[in-house]
Amino acid sequence: MGRAFEKRKTQKMARWSQISKAFTRIGKEIAMSVKQGGPDPVSNPRLRMAMQNAKAANMPKEKVENAIKKASNKEEKDFDEVVYEGYGPYGVAILVECATDNPTRTVANVRSYFKKHDGELGKTGSLDFLFERQGVFTLNKGNLDPEELELELIDFGAEEVDVDGEEIYIYTAFSDFGTMQKAIEDKGIELIKAELQRFPTTTVTVTEEQEEQINKLLEKLEEDDDVQQVFHNMA
Repeated sequence: MGRAFEKRKTQKMARWSQISKAFTRIGKEIAMSVKQGGPDPVSNPRLRMAMQNAKAANMPKEKVENAIKKASNKEEKDFDEVVYEGYGPYGVAILVECATDNPTRTVANVRSYFKKHDGELGKTGSLDFLFERQGVFTLNKGNLDPEELELELIDFGAEEVDVDGEEIYIYTAFSDFGTMQKAIEDKGIELIKAELQRFPTTTVTVTEEQEEQINKLLEKLEEDDDVQQVFHNMA
């Protein structure tokens, strides 16, 4: 399956089990996209990506349109994108990506979650080196030949191509994310979703009992409305 497939298996990231939480997350991404590049998806690639991810999550069209309309209001406040870093129990590194209209509230909440679950919030940049940020594009396999596709996209930043059932995953460096998105769109390939994810460069092995304790912290973080994604290096 390749190295990238193994990385996906070991990466236990955000578990968006509740539909409302997923819609909140995507709604914020749409809002930030509009504030950054305007309400027209034709000229705003970040918004196109957010709208595509909304479609993949079965987010109602009217919710997407309302999120764009609301963000287009100049009086509507933008969200700050903040990354918090810390250690959970047993030395597991955790990165928490947030989108918030009140950073003071958010950092207080995140710190309390770490503290209540035997973890500790660290300084910005203290753990970033333990993760590699990559673009991950999920495509509908259909009639695509993964090997031919890799050859077509390698010049646009494709580092690895993996297949899992009826889906194809393309991995790129963070810096090549926009280039790859445009290449996929220009070639008319069906894109299910596109994300920026953080993969651990090293992992920490824990027992089942320890994993259960760490998962309680991860779940608490993910439940917070200000949290967009949670990444860790637990094997």
